[in-house]
Amino acid sequence: MLKFENFIQASKSIMPKNYAIGIDVGGTNLRAALISETGEVIKKVKTASAGSVPESLQNAVKTLYTDNVAVAGIGIGIAGLLDRKNGVVLLSPNLHSVEGINFVEILHRQFSTPVFIENDANAAALGEKWMGAGREFNNFVLLTLGTGIGGGIVYEKKLLNASAEIGHISINADGEKCPCGNYGCLELYASASAINTKVVTALEKGSESILRECCKGSFYKITPEDIYKAALEGDNLAREALKDTGRYLGVGLANIINILSPEAVILAGGLIGAWNIYVQEAVREASKRTFKALFDTVKIIPAVLGDDAGIIGAAGLVFAASGRLQGE
Repeated sequence: MLKFENFIQASKSIMPKNYAIGIDVGGTNLRAALISETGEVIKKVKTASAGSVPESLQNAVKTLYTDNVAVAGIGIGIAGLLDRKNGVVLLSPNLHSVEGINFVEILHRQFSTPVFIENDANAAALGEKWMGAGREFNNFVLLTLGTGIGGGIVYEKKLLNASAEIGHISINADGEKCPCGNYGCLELYASASAINTKVVTALEKGSESILRECCKGSFYKITPEDIYKAALEGDNLAREALKDTGRYLGVGLANIINILSPEAVILAGGLIGAWNIYVQEAVREASKRTFKALFDTVKIIPAVLGDDAGIIGAAGLVFAASGRLQGE
């Protein structure tokens, strides 16, 4: 006679594996979620990326595993350049602590399930293609605009197997050195970090701004959200900082459109909250630098999945590997 506990175990072994765990490791936060094969977020957790990332990953996965759910695999989206074949992070300019770590091996060894790894912006692009703003397009480029700038490319409905390190294209040949080792990188001029640096430097030099009163007078703690709020209140320094970084983003957009001629450029990340200043300036600049025939046919639109794009896309890696990603 089959014992009850053995019956439960046998039931699990034949249960359809309709769920995956998606993990998004960014330069600031680590997010993880249990995702259904229809793209529904069942449960999610969030923690800081600082400290021991492997330990944080393991703890997040433990939290998401439940007795009554059969998990088909784990997908990881992580900021940086990857050796996908061996599951190792080669370079992560905004999160050096993950470099050289084999996250695929670590999680597979502990949880005995397939593990897939992808650049975080690529994962976000897959998420938007599967469940978000990219569903209606066969070919698009996604940019994540946050601490740094990431990129993902979807070509003929599939995630393109490319590094897509758009944040590290040079837009200033004589520019300053980036943590990646290159000079004049786009993210040095157009990211949230760039906006903060521009404002703080100006305040240090004595520029007038209501931001001097921000954060109890400690303007080194200013965030892009503070800067955008000040811009809406008419602060000249804040507005110029957003417009100047927006112009640099526009240079990057023009390069992308002229090279790839996508149907759409989808913008994601915290900075799209400043769309009516920062992004609109980028669009204006791009219109001046892009071939008119290409600019007239591309749509520049916001992502719709927000912070969930990366975790949904990471889970999508699991379903795509088994041919079960809906919409492909």
